Amino acid sequence: MALSGVETVQAWFFHALQAGLMGLLGLLKLLLPRRASTGRRLSPATEPLLLTSATGLARKIRRREVSSVEVVQAYIDRIQEVNPLLNAVVKDRFAAALQEAAQVDKLVEEETGGEEVLEDRLPLLGVPLSVKEAFGLQGMPHTTGLISREGVIATADAPPVALLKRAGAIPLGVTNSSELCMWSESHNHLYGITNNPYDLDRIPGGSSGGEGSILGGAGSVIGVGSDIGGSIRMPCFFNGIFGHKTTPGLVSNENQYPPASGRQEDYISTGPMCRYAEDLVPMLRIMAGTNAPMLSLSMKVDLEKLRFFTIPHDGGSPLTSPVNKQLIEIQRKVAERLEEDLGVKVEEVSFSELRYSFQIWDTYMGLPDKEGKPPKPFVELMGEPGSPAWPLWELLKWMVGKSDHTMAAIGLGLLEMTHKSKPSLFILQQKEKLQMEVEELLGTDGVLLYPSHPNVAPKHHHPLFQPFDFAYTGIFSTLGLPVTQCPLGLSKEGLPLGVQVVAGKLQDRLTLAMALYLEKTFGGWRDPGSDKNH
Repeated sequence: MALSGVETVQAWFFHALQAGLMGLLGLLKLLLPRRASTGRRLSPATEPLLLTSATGLARKIRRREVSSVEVVQAYIDRIQEVNPLLNAVVKDRFAAALQEAAQVDKLVEEETGGEEVLEDRLPLLGVPLSVKEAFGLQGMPHTTGLISREGVIATADAPPVALLKRAGAIPLGVTNSSELCMWSESHNHLYGITNNPYDLDRIPGGSSGGEGSILGGAGSVIGVGSDIGGSIRMPCFFNGIFGHKTTPGLVSNENQYPPASGRQEDYISTGPMCRYAEDLVPMLRIMAGTNAPMLSLSMKVDLEKLRFFTIPHDGGSPLTSPVNKQLIEIQRKVAERLEEDLGVKVEEVSFSELRYSFQIWDTYMGLPDKEGKPPKPFVELMGEPGSPAWPLWELLKWMVGKSDHTMAAIGLGLLEMTHKSKPSLFILQQKEKLQMEVEELLGTDGVLLYPSHPNVAPKHHHPLFQPFDFAYTGIFSTLGLPVTQCPLGLSKEGLPLGVQVVAGKLQDRLTLAMALYLEKTFGGWRDPGSDKNH
């Protein structure tokens, strides 16, 4: 199909932008911090309590088969063992957590109403929880890795955190993120860089990368993440765990930093991250609060009655990497197993608009809200609480090791300078066409398989040289669809494989049911310390 004149201009603009960035980053490659291969890896998680779902742990605690203190202590021990290698938990609250666990055990001992009463009132009673530092967790740092916010302490819990605590969960600490939550690698100059538990020389993703890393490393069982471009799904993919980007608006996004502005509130989702698929529905039911009934999570899903679709790649965008053959192959195997096990037909489809995934995401993140107020410029966030940052000045400072900001944040500031004041009509049309086509395809009973990312977990700093690969997750944020990220075993390099499972708006239960099926079929989370993986 021939390119239209507008399409040609769009392609040229982003080709030129990528060429400029790649040229600049090529020059800077020598200046990036070099990481010698450690040769170290995590020890296996042999303690049985670390290999039990949150749902299973809560059941054991209610039945007095194990105490909450024992469970919390087991996770504290694991964090102390693996965190020096991962740098995932940036501030702990171990002493307070143990005190809260002792109170849980006392409550269980004194409960006279029986196990059912506790399960109904406190479904996660005594279960450890980790929280992305970008969320308010009372008494804990709330900086999102910004040096100028060092010393900022949350005075209240973010609503989904408060709901999980009210359900009995016990926070162990807060985890690292990318600077200001706007990059696919969890690195900032306040807390440093977080490592992938399957290979310490690789990224855990971002922005919820600390969560992904500590969960994948068996240092936590459930966690809280947020996602506006893949910030739950990429870390879950790279760290071999489950994560769910909810239909937007169902889980509160309040008391996160930075707050959404402009049209961003329509696209950001807060959701659960966990190692075991059976924890997704209970967590989402709790986190959604009074909105939970909108999702009909108790309704049984018959997978045999669903319609299935698969898209192997974005159609060849010049901005994204080709999809790794191992990822294409594992997605093909998922389709084959669905057809064999369920007797369904998995139809391969394509949408030409997916080639513009990054441009669509980038355009819609910059649109004003309904009152016409534009989103807060990234350079203003970088400079808070002072005046806006000057990206070119920060770049010069970075070259001599004097900037408070990461190269990723500086690059985003530079990219922001290229934005036009008016969005491209062509890109707006592509998004609206894609929205209509995908929603019509999925309806209320359709499920779509799509790659999580073009590659398995990249080496540290590598995303700087392929900055637009997150478009594989970002496009579904812009479309406002629920997506569950599911692990599918390990690559030949011993790194997690996975797939995004997408459904129509408010059909979250379909993708969550698929997560249970895929865990059973492909084995779910794999212990990164196991000799079988190496």
